[in-house]
Amino acid sequence: MRVAQWGDKRILFQMAAAPEYGPFLQARIQPVMTGIGPVEAAVVMAATLEGMARDDGLPDLVVSLGSAGSARLEHCAVYQASHVAYRDMDASALGFEKGATPLLDLPPVLPLAPSVPGLAQASLSTGANVVSGTGYNAIAQDMVDMESFAVLRACQRYGLPLIALRGISDGAAPLDGLHSWTEYLHIVDENLAVALDHLRAALEQGSLALQ
Repeated sequence: MRVAQWGDKRILFQMAAAPEYGPFLQARIQPVMTGIGPVEAAVVMAATLEGMARDDGLPDLVVSLGSAGSARLEHCAVYQASHVAYRDMDASALGFEKGATPLLDLPPVLPLAPSVPGLAQASLSTGANVVSGTGYNAIAQDMVDMESFAVLRACQRYGLPLIALRGISDGAAPLDGLHSWTEYLHIVDENLAVALDHLRAALEQGSLALQ
């Protein structure tokens, strides 16, 4: 893990798994690898930020990168998440809105900011299940992943902004094994690197204000 200095901002990068971390991203960043799924992401991200707060100081921005599934977005294209929902949470039997965590004063869909100039945006759903085929019919958001909501909650604990960049690796057809996810990750890697270059330019030129 290495914190990058882009312009006057310190950036911490997060990814879930090595298959998504190809040569184009390797040439640009050294992310903290949290593992796959919301539990692993929450545990590792919270511990990482706590250690930074105790030792070297927190970053100015966290950037989460990786793949996502979508049945409606362009295959292999990269999108910045505009909003993120937690599809695993369902306490509707107790009278809570689906997606809202009971007794937590947060809406079921959370906005993400700031927006990177020049990057397309899409809404994101986080959950522990791999979505495939008709499973997308039950999800309101444009794309799905397994970590972003957990990373956001860890960032919120420390008052840090989060930018989530996702390349669409699958979803146009039902999944047929691990290769359905990994087959196009080399293209996603290259496209995520281009998106990172846009982000870096925006930070260094002062056109991206952090909240």
